[in-house]
Amino acid sequence: MSDFDAIAVGRRVLAAEAEALIQLSAALDPSFTAAVERLFQARGRIVCTGIGKSGHVARKIAATLASTGSVAMFVHATEASHGDLGMIGADDVILALSKTGETRELADIIAYAKRFSIPLIAMTAQADSALGRAADIRLLLPDAPEAADELNAPTTSTTLQLALGDALAVALLERRGFRPDDFRVFHPGGKLGAMLRTVGDLMHGEDELPLVGLDTPMNTALLVMTEKRWGIVGVTGADGRLLGAITDGDLRRHIDGLMTHTAGEVMTPGPKKTVPPGMLASEALALMSDPPPAVTVLFVVQDARPLGILHVHDILRAGVM
Repeated sequence: MSDFDAIAVGRRVLAAEAEALIQLSAALDPSFTAAVERLFQARGRIVCTGIGKSGHVARKIAATLASTGSVAMFVHATEASHGDLGMIGADDVILALSKTGETRELADIIAYAKRFSIPLIAMTAQADSALGRAADIRLLLPDAPEAADELNAPTTSTTLQLALGDALAVALLERRGFRPDDFRVFHPGGKLGAMLRTVGDLMHGEDELPLVGLDTPMNTALLVMTEKRWGIVGVTGADGRLLGAITDGDLRRHIDGLMTHTAGEVMTPGPKKTVPPGMLASEALALMSDPPPAVTVLFVVQDARPLGILHVHDILRAGVM
């Protein structure tokens, strides 16, 4: 039977990479702040570049930056030498990745950056490499062994690059004051997009609102309640403010002589559960579920005036849980 232990290997690799990440965290210095500030001040795009595994990481960093509000793109270092240098403008900032800093395919990008005074940020393990010497700002990776050290295959080094790219992206979004509603603009689809949708995105508008006035006879209020099919009717004052609501429970409590009453006499004053249009749909769902009492419909109000109505099914259909 083989002595090979896959779990032991896996733990060894993860421990080695975790240790390297701790070293990277401890080694962060003012150059990281300078890099974040340079990226923040960029008038153009953040151009991420690299070759091989570093190129794959650079592409991912560009995607992360773009999804968090930075104008970022990936340029393949080899393709740059065959025409794609024209994609890089004078207002851009270049973020170049190379563990050794001696990747020959980066030579043309380095020369181009120098020729047109384009800021160059290097992410490398070698400060005295060609890339390190040419860079305006150096983000140095710790001298940590690769997980498969005897093969020197890029493992730990690419993990460090990836994590440092994430650190840049998060620091940059916080420097910019990026908020969840900004993030939603770049993530309209999928679970993340669903969780960031607002009440205003999902509500039914004014034409579907079941509303009556205080003095509306109950036979008319019942017709509105039936026509709109929400199982509820809102009661408004002369100024358009929402003063109360009539539900099935209110109808049962006033069943004797119901048709002799007005909407204002039957309503429950001041609905306890209303929501503003800017509230996250997930928060509205939590409010609906929070007793007492749990509800399936909420009026959407702003300055106490109803703008729309939201049903729990609207939230669930949007994928919000």
